[in-house]
Amino acid sequence: MAGRPDGVVFDVLETLLNLDPLAARLEKVGQPKSLLGPWFMRFQRDAMALTLAGDTAPFEPVARQAMRTESQHTLNEDEIDYVLAGFATLPTFDDAAPALRTLTQAGITVGCLTVGSPDNTRRFLDGAGLAGFVDHVVTAQAAGVWKPHPEMYRFAADEMHTPIERMALVAVHAWDCHGAKRAGALAGWCARLEREPGDVFLPADVTGQSLIEVADKLLRLH
Repeated sequence: MAGRPDGVVFDVLETLLNLDPLAARLEKVGQPKSLLGPWFMRFQRDAMALTLAGDTAPFEPVARQAMRTESQHTLNEDEIDYVLAGFATLPTFDDAAPALRTLTQAGITVGCLTVGSPDNTRRFLDGAGLAGFVDHVVTAQAAGVWKPHPEMYRFAADEMHTPIERMALVAVHAWDCHGAKRAGALAGWCARLEREPGDVFLPADVTGQSLIEVADKLLRLH
């Protein structure tokens, strides 16, 4: 069995942060709320495609292009600005703060591993009262690649001053946990979003219905 990690790094979008309020912003600029899912998926896909091609994938330009395409070019740049500004004000899920607090109080180094911009991520941490629990903010922008490229997880381990085999990623995405495992890290998968991890991904070291349960199980690894 894997040992208890020295550092735990959390995915941000959909794991700590609830994207649902962005749907209301889409509606205010004349788009259906249902556009949120396809837009976010196109955004992630395009960024991953750029990474696979060997290019960088800066958050805002990729998100903007995905929005233009998914809205069939019916939005102007000011309207796109309005939607993207919502990333900085997204609420956290109820299990986020307790999970981070549990790990911090146990002496674990805690980080965030995000594809979002570093400024937006720090603003959300401050606004949500989570900044005191997070030692490191690691971004795809700084790493130069997007998850699930192995280098992203290795970069995070370096930034957290933790050997990768002693670092755990926590996410609600089974593909993200798979990427961490393939890179040599531990993984904790939360079932809140996907319900079942699927058979095509490597199993996480621990699983739970909430981030709190995942954090507790990571601390119990021997």
